[in-house]
Amino acid sequence: MATAAVIGAGIGGLAAALRLKKKGYQVTVFEQNDYAGGKLHAIEQDGYRFDLGPSLFTLPHLVEELHQLFDRQHQVTFKYTTQETACHYFWEDGTFFKAPTTAQKFASAAAAVFQDDEKTIATYLKNSKKKYELTKSLFLEKSLHKTSTYLNKQTLKALLQVPFLGITGSLDQTNQDFKDARLTQLFNRYATYNGSSPYQTPGIMSMIPHLEIGLGTYYPDGGMHRISQSLFELAQQVGVEFRFRESVISINHNNCKTTGVTTANGDFKANVVVSNMDIYPTYQKLLKDRPKPEKTLNQERSSSALIFYWGIQKTFEQLDLHNILFSTDYRAEFHSIFEDKDLFDDPTVYINITSKKTPTDAPENCENWFVMINAPGDYGQDWSQLVNDSRTRIIKKINRLLDTDIAPLIATEYVLTPSGIEDNTSSYRGALYGAASNNKFAAFLRHPNFNTGLKNLYHVGGSVHPGGGIPLCLLSAKIAVDLIEPAS
Repeated sequence: MATAAVIGAGIGGLAAALRLKKKGYQVTVFEQNDYAGGKLHAIEQDGYRFDLGPSLFTLPHLVEELHQLFDRQHQVTFKYTTQETACHYFWEDGTFFKAPTTAQKFASAAAAVFQDDEKTIATYLKNSKKKYELTKSLFLEKSLHKTSTYLNKQTLKALLQVPFLGITGSLDQTNQDFKDARLTQLFNRYATYNGSSPYQTPGIMSMIPHLEIGLGTYYPDGGMHRISQSLFELAQQVGVEFRFRESVISINHNNCKTTGVTTANGDFKANVVVSNMDIYPTYQKLLKDRPKPEKTLNQERSSSALIFYWGIQKTFEQLDLHNILFSTDYRAEFHSIFEDKDLFDDPTVYINITSKKTPTDAPENCENWFVMINAPGDYGQDWSQLVNDSRTRIIKKINRLLDTDIAPLIATEYVLTPSGIEDNTSSYRGALYGAASNNKFAAFLRHPNFNTGLKNLYHVGGSVHPGGGIPLCLLSAKIAVDLIEPAS
């Protein structure tokens, strides 16, 4: 039987393993950690459960597709609920906005809160949908590095709409249609969904709100960790082999053709190798003897995160599953992250509370807070000092905007820094999305899902096409495995 080796059990690796198994391969997954899921991991501490990684769930059909690959005898429980509210937004001036997850309701509610024109908001959301539908086939569902991608009516239709797509201007410039600066800031925050700056990333990123407001947000029963664990359980059921705590040392090749991998336990021969490892360490550590795509590897890294996981001995009625406490100077915040490689004095604070949906994630009358601020990657900063300074600033901001005293309520704490993210997931500099999308050519500079120098070597995950985040990682696996011939 033809064999396949998958390097890394992150969400992209799990998806690739399942798709390869469906194509008839005998699949073995090598993972440096003792768990599957990569960034989609979780911990329990002092009676609180925390999802460590991604907290927003969109496009659930991409997960369902994987569960439907196999017949009914291989069934794993995976359920989710639709959310009526996308996020609770807070500003320092006391403004509060509860954002609905349908375009019509969002436009109406936003017009009332921000005293902006409802028609302008509705048109923006309509254009967001149109940009998404025009470009998803080209930028999200196919390889940008295959000529066949460009030889179809859908691509030609998108190319004819280039001025409308907003490729030449920034997202912030696209969002200047609104009278209220707070509404511009709200839509600017979608740049963080690919780890970029709204003042640099192109205006085409204004399609991202459609994912949340148009197509909806969801919550997996049992939390975000359930996404990765359900796929892991399914992979085990269908016969995928997992080798935990077995790091790959090198990807082997002969005559420009991949032959397998080497781990501390020896050589493993494979007809196909799929790397879910970040593309930077893949070349630097596993392909040391191969020419490196320097332009791709030297791209600016996406933002990272500093995350405090707090067990809070109180419940807050004004908070929901997703909450944003905005900075008073958004432009300065992103300048600090991308130019100064530093944390801003007044950061935007994101709070995710899964106990709002899964009460058992926290003790009774308590909540599990995932408190995150956007951060630069790890460039050798003193993270111990930055953690202490940021903790103080975050607590002060929460106290001001929520009219509380949060510090005495923190019963337990766990902290994850960019350096910790890199240690846990091999993400270069702790970048959450691989390369940033801070220029209009970023999508084309991402590494393809196949290796141009070695046959039978493929790449999936957030550091390659089409990008980071759960949906794009799942799509990367689909694109890559679609390029692979069924096992003979």
